[in-house]
Amino acid sequence: MKYLTSEIRPAIVATLVLAAACCGFYPLAVTGMAKLAFSNKANGSLIMNKEGVIIGSSLLGQNFRSEKYFHPRPSAAGTNGYDATASGGSNLGPTSQKLADSIKGRVAAYRTSNGLAPDRQVPADAVTSSGSGLDPHISLTNAALQAARVAKARALPPAKVQDLIAAHTDKADLGFLGVNGVNVMQLNLALDALSAQHP
Repeated sequence: MKYLTSEIRPAIVATLVLAAACCGFYPLAVTGMAKLAFSNKANGSLIMNKEGVIIGSSLLGQNFRSEKYFHPRPSAAGTNGYDATASGGSNLGPTSQKLADSIKGRVAAYRTSNGLAPDRQVPADAVTSSGSGLDPHISLTNAALQAARVAKARALPPAKVQDLIAAHTDKADLGFLGVNGVNVMQLNLALDALSAQHP
């Protein structure tokens, strides 16, 4: 019994010490350093309006449907899409008739909304949802095809809208990981700010 006790006591102490270090001190230290070095990112890259109310995150897509806004990728996250508590894709495979029909409808709607010819190619990200359903970016091609509609709806020079697209394009990580993408939320907020300056 004495031998058993001498073996169990160090094991319990080691477990408690490691639990405190790995589940307490280490996470607190990493979180503290992240908040000091990367405050905005560590807190979710939240975006606030002038009143200090959180209106979104630059990391999460939101649904913009007005003609004066750039539209995001479609979303299958939640019942109505863009639900951050139900992130996920549609789980429809390439042989799914439901997927084919929904893409066909989205292609037609995209062409109509943006004044495109019936045979104009439509970017894949304009008619298919991402795996998370919350992708905040669209492709440069998608943004370019929407630019004329947005410029017309806001009575802005097309060149000014193109400048805003360029200013809100996130480059591929390290220059080669992934592709360049336009952050829809930040671009639309910049459009609103521009319209407020020049009504």
